[in-house]
Amino acid sequence: MTTEDALALAFEAGLDLVEVGPNQNPPVCRIIDYGRFRYIQNKRDKQSKRSSRSVSQREVRIRPRISENDIQSKIRTVKSLLSQGSKVRVSVMFRGREQTHPEIGIKVLRKVAEGVKEDAKLERAPAMEARSLSIILAPLGKGQIKTNAEPQQAEKTFL
Repeated sequence: MTTEDALALAFEAGLDLVEVGPNQNPPVCRIIDYGRFRYIQNKRDKQSKRSSRSVSQREVRIRPRISENDIQSKIRTVKSLLSQGSKVRVSVMFRGREQTHPEIGIKVLRKVAEGVKEDAKLERAPAMEARSLSIILAPLGKGQIKTNAEPQQAEKTFL
């Protein structure tokens, strides 16, 4: 159909002629109400943005020689971040000669992991990165209950 004929048909119907396939040979056009088309497209885009939730990763830093009440405070912080739906990286930062004793950092991370085991699952076992030892905790899904019958692979090596 020629462009003039298509424009005449669109004008008679009171609609718009919209090119939907410009790269095809011949180009593909449609007779639609362009305002309504844009409205529906914007509505669909907003719905997809609303339904997709980005998971952020937050970090909580701890020193190896931390007191017990400070660990409890950090556990409360981790729990609040997990309840917001964020993954949490818990890092034990070493300085100087502290680096020669990573087992102290592992004990601290184990206490934190034990404190949040009802709210989170261990996503990554302890790993040394430069001068810090860290684990990643992910929130449990809605209605998901963690059982001891099926522990995660990372938890087997850590807890």
